Amino acid sequence: MTIRGKNIGFALTGSHCTYEDIWPQIRKIRELGAEIYPIASQTVAETTTRFGVGKEIIAYFSELTGRPVITTIVEAEPLGPARILDCLVVAPCTGNTLAKLANAITDTAVLMAAKTQLRNGIPVILAISTNDALGLNAKNIGTLLNVQNLFFVPFGQDNPEAKPRSLVADMELLIPSIECALENKQLQPVLIERSVRAVK
Repeated sequence: MTIRGKNIGFALTGSHCTYEDIWPQIRKIRELGAEIYPIASQTVAETTTRFGVGKEIIAYFSELTGRPVITTIVEAEPLGPARILDCLVVAPCTGNTLAKLANAITDTAVLMAAKTQLRNGIPVILAISTNDALGLNAKNIGTLLNVQNLFFVPFGQDNPEAKPRSLVADMELLIPSIECALENKQLQPVLIERSVRAVK
């Protein structure tokens, strides 16, 4: 299914080192004719790291998508009743967000957006990026793999030697994953071999 004309929620969480892989995908989504509704967690909006200043990241995200970024639970809640979105992407999806979603915790704009879409039977696509995916978060991935209308961008170990428990989605597979999710399908295979990336 093409994404042209679709309304796609795109939610950022705090895997700051992954943003450089995310921005090109946002550009491609817009080039393919989809509308993007940007959402970000409080961590993204308010944290300054060696990868950037929160306010500047939010401003750039807004510029790329052409809309103000939703950053609060209050702002995200109406996305459900309004039924604006055809799907929601969480990319990158941190281990923290993954764990909270698996345990029905709603304390950020991103989690509220995900909850409202799942409630409506709208596809939610997760592009994970977490150092503990094969550690304490493995059980949460297992839980979410069995949630109806929730799909994963295929993922693999990004540096098995330096970070043996880390899994990161292949962001080049983000758009194909969205297209499959819109047809209620999981892009296969879910587990892939990734090229090794340096520890950032």
